Formats: sequence, structure tokens, C-alpha cells
Amino acid sequence: MTIWQSKYITAAIRQSFIKLNPLTLWRNIVMFVVEIGSTITTAVTAWYLATGQSFSLGLQVSAWLWATVLFANFAEALAEIQGKARAESLRGTRNQLAAARIAANGTTEIVPAGALRRGDRIAVKDGEIIPGDGDVTEGTALVDESAITGESAPVIRESGGDRCGVTGGTKVLSGAITVRISVNPGETFLDNMISMVENAKRQKTPNETALGVLLVSLTILFIVVVATLPAFAGYMGIRTTVPILISLLVCLMPTTIGGLLPAIGIAGMDRLLAHNVIAMSGRAVEAAGDVTTVLLDKTGTITLGNRMASEFIPAPGVEKNALVQSALLSSLADETPEGRSIVILAKKELGIHGRDIRQPEGSAFVPFSPESGMSGIDMANKKIRKGSIKSIEEYLLRLNADIPGPIRQAADQVSMAGETPLVVAENRQVIGVIRLQDVVKMGIAARLSDLRRMGIQSVMITGDNPLTAASIAAEAGVDDFLAQAKPETKLGVIRKYQQGGHLVAMIGDGTNDAPALAQADVAVAMNAGTQAAREAANMIDLDSNPTKLLDIVEIGKEILITRGALTTFSIANDVAKYFAIIPALFAATYPGLNALNIMHLSSPASAVLSAVIFNALIIPSLIPLALRGVKYRFTTVSYLLQRNFFIFGLGGILLPFAVIKLIDLLVAFCGIV
Repeated sequence: MTIWQSKYITAAIRQSFIKLNPLTLWRNIVMFVVEIGSTITTAVTAWYLATGQSFSLGLQVSAWLWATVLFANFAEALAEIQGKARAESLRGTRNQLAAARIAANGTTEIVPAGALRRGDRIAVKDGEIIPGDGDVTEGTALVDESAITGESAPVIRESGGDRCGVTGGTKVLSGAITVRISVNPGETFLDNMISMVENAKRQKTPNETALGVLLVSLTILFIVVVATLPAFAGYMGIRTTVPILISLLVCLMPTTIGGLLPAIGIAGMDRLLAHNVIAMSGRAVEAAGDVTTVLLDKTGTITLGNRMASEFIPAPGVEKNALVQSALLSSLADETPEGRSIVILAKKELGIHGRDIRQPEGSAFVPFSPESGMSGIDMANKKIRKGSIKSIEEYLLRLNADIPGPIRQAADQVSMAGETPLVVAENRQVIGVIRLQDVVKMGIAARLSDLRRMGIQSVMITGDNPLTAASIAAEAGVDDFLAQAKPETKLGVIRKYQQGGHLVAMIGDGTNDAPALAQADVAVAMNAGTQAAREAANMIDLDSNPTKLLDIVEIGKEILITRGALTTFSIANDVAKYFAIIPALFAATYPGLNALNIMHLSSPASAVLSAVIFNALIIPSLIPLALRGVKYRFTTVSYLLQRNFFIFGLGGILLPFAVIKLIDLLVAFCGIV
């Protein structure tokens, strides 16, 4: 989505005039003072006109002062409209849905989605839209979340784990689930997203507040200076006019950063949203730029959470290839990520490349279902089943058979390593175990390395045993890890780092992560996680990708850098405007001050008007930079400071000299004053 479309520009221009309302503008003290100055100048110019005095300079100064206010309003309005445009696209995902609500006696009734309340249970099956936020209590389903996250790949949602959270507006592709609604109407995740985006302009961070205090202080200082100037000028026999005095005030005030400050914060929130991250707190966005330590949960955060087949363990007396072939055939009808991973690994073990496996003649597939917990195939001479220990045990019990001791021992060993065993049975005989291993998410090692370059320490926290934790930590490239951690342990670790003066970011997805997320300075919950985790966090990653933390930190730093850079630029501008206006005021009485007229401007009136025009035009010129932000680079803080001081400090001094001179030449050429 681009903001530079005619409909958005038109809407921003309209809002620029609406924001001229003093009841709205007073929240930005700098621009409020400019508006008051514009009003006074306009009134004085009208009096000049009525009394037959020269009004040309006053008229033009008034016009450009009003333009200054409008340009500042335009910057803020454009940032707000950018967010509102995204809100409209999100609102388009909401439909008038019906829900199959399950009554206490087990019967279902069709009700509007808006009638659902916290605690209601609903049934959702193949092809249906999930009507509200909640947690899966029964069943397993493949869910398309692209309407919310933008990610086209469907995800598994199932009961009894950290992958049970579902979001209203997403679609069940296969499977059937029972969902317990966790929010009331108007409190859904999508509602909160839309509300956050639309109300982003109300978000003020501590840093922005502190900078606002500085700008107000500077404004008051210059008001005092300009208010006392006529008395000193009169004592020296110099006549000053209201348009020139107000021009001096507006040019010396930090109007550039004052006009762009609201847009910088709003645009930062929107850039997060463009990365599919919802920030519930402006404070958290700012804190992200100063994070020194990040804690990451393992399952579903560092790892996929979808277990992948890694090894076939045959039973005593069973050939490995026989186990692999049976596992392959029994998994062809299993559409879960685990089932697909078994097929991939089996084809690799058997040396099958790029070919589909044909169904044996006279056979019938038994698709995987959450109810049975198994998949398989029935052939003429044998029946093969693959599933969890519990499911296969129940299956064999119906056949008057049982899982032998060696297989149970092998399954226990897999479980003790923090992994998941599946059992393969052929008729009444168990022929082996499949090891399912949680896989580290692609690219996380490189992204954690980038965090390390930024000076941020990464710590993995997991409830797994130390052996499993160490293996995952080494593969993911975290700096440290904590194994066999309980929820209170995670909380204690965060408090320890915070007491040491660190700003801590926590990334998690489970209910057990909620206390730690609530304690962390920056708390990022995976959208695929539980409702409790999402409620405890101050940011939600819609893609459930922990590598997104790097983007969050970069945007946080960019907001801080952009504010600092444009503040430096704004204050540096005053130097050139000082050299333009002061000689114009005093050089006629004190010729020695002509030495300050280093730009050799055409006339005092032209000098004043040129400075005012530059002061107005520089605001819209910097709008793209304010919306985009100053790019963060992986380097030292001192280098960044030197670089930005050179560009925005020295540039802020030199640029106005050149531009004001060009404007002066144009004003003189056109004979405007």
C-alpha cells in the first residue's frame, strides 16, 4: 500500500484545514503558537489595508505563516490516514458470520457471530470461517490465517497445547474443532487491531513527551525574547512591525520538528504494522529501540512447534526398510505437518525422488483424524496403522494385542529427550517407532547473529531437559539458555536482568509465558499462541516469527534516530534564519551589522519573506523522511551519532543558506516585495 495516492492526499489536505481548530491544535504547542501568530499577522495586515498603510509584506508573511501551520497539519494527517487505510483493509476481513453455538445439552444452534460471548462453545468444520477469537478445546484443524497475517501457508490449530489459539475471520481448511470463545463482541483481536491503528495519533511515548517539553521551553524562551525586542529596538530608534516580529518568532522557534513530531511517532507505529506486528503501546515501541536483552521461549517461538520426523527406530527383528515402507504407506493419508514430514523422510530413506507414491491396488487409505489419532492403510493381506502410543495401544487392544516392552522403552527414550514418538503397527504387531523432533525455524540463527551485532544478548528459556535445550540452543545460535524453566523461573530471570539495568524483551506464545510477558519491557506474543499470551503482551506478531524481533528493534531505533536527527536539523536551521532576519532588522541603524548579511540578500523585506518561505517549505520537504524514518545501520553508536550530526547538523546549517538565497533571488526577480 502506498500513501502517495490522490485519494489519500486529498483526504490529508481536507484534514489539514480541519486541524486548524484551536481546540485540536493546542495539543501541539509549537504549531499552536504559529497559528496565533498567523492570526495576529493577518489581523494587523487587514488593519494596514483599512488604514491605507503598506500591507504587501504583511499579506505575504501571513499567507506563508498559515501555510506553515497547514503543512504541519498535513504531515500529521497523512501519517494518520496511512494507518486508517490499513484499518479499512483489516475491517474488510470482517464478515457477517453465523456460528454453530453448542448448548449445555450438547445440541447446536445457529446464532449471529455478534451474539457470541466469552465462554460460549462453538463448532467449526471444513470450509467455515471462525466467527470469533478463542481457544481450541477439541479437535485439530488446518487453518488459513492469511486474512489476518498475510501469510499464505496454513497452520495447524489443535487442543491441549500452545497452538490452540484461533482468531476470528480465519478459515478452517480441513478438520473440525470446538472453540471456546475468549472475548466479548468489540474486544476481538481484529477489533483491537483496528482500534490501535485508528487511535495511533493518541499514542505518546515518554521520549516524545520529553522532547515536547524541550520544544515548549524553547518556544516560551523565544516568545519572551521577541516580546521584549520592541522595547530595546525603540530605545535604539529602530521601528519594528508586527509581521517582522512574528516572522522572527516563527523562524527561530523549532517549527520544523514541532510540525513533524506527531507524524514521526504515528509513522513508526504504522511501519510496525507493515511488518505484521501490532503494537498495543507506544511506550513499548520506543523501549524496543533500547532493548539490551531478549528472552525467547523455545517451542513455537525458536522452533516451529510442528514436529518433524527425524528417525525411524525398528523393533527387534524388523528390517529398517520394512518399517520405513510401512510408515510411508500409513502416512500418505495424513495431511498434518507431522504426516507430511514422515512421507518426506521415508522417500529420502528409500531413495525415492520427485515421484508420487501410487496407492496399492485393492487398498484403502485411512485418513488421519483428531478423534482416532491415527492414519493408515488397509490392504488385502495386512492393515497398517501409525499414531501416538495411546492411539495404537487402544487399536491393538481391540485386536487382543499390546505394545511390547522394547517398543515402550524406545518410545520412553524419545520422550525423555524432549521429542515425540509415534508407533507403527502392522496387523497385530508393532514394527517400530518414528522420532518426531521440533525443528528450529529457518533464518533464526542469522537474525540472532544480527541482534548480537547490535549489542543485544539472546537467552532461550524452555521447560525441556538440559540436553535437549543445549542442542536447540546451539542450532539456533542463542547466547545463553535456561532449561527446565517454570513460569515463575522465567519471571525471576526477567526481574534479575531488569534490576541489573537492562531493558528486556520477551517473546513467547504459551499460557505459561503470560506472567513473563506481563513483566517484560517489550513483550511480543506469537499470534499462533494462546489468548492468555496475547493479552499479556504489548506487541503481537501476526506471522508468529521470532526473527521479527530484529525488525521491531530496528524500527524502535529508527524512531529515536529520526526524532533526534530532525530535532538537530530544526535547531541548526535557526542559524541561517538568524543571519537572514537580524541584519534586516538592525543593519539600517547599525551599518556594522551588515557584516552578518553574509548571504547578501536583496532587501530587509525580501530577507524576512525568504526566511519565512523557507521555514514553511522545509516541513513538507521532510514529510517523506519523517514517514520513512532515518535508516538504522549495524554500526557503533558513536559512528551513528557522528554521521547523523554531520548530515543533519551541518546540513541543517548549510542548506538554509543556499535555499534562502535562491528564494531571495526569486522574490527580487519577481518584484514581490
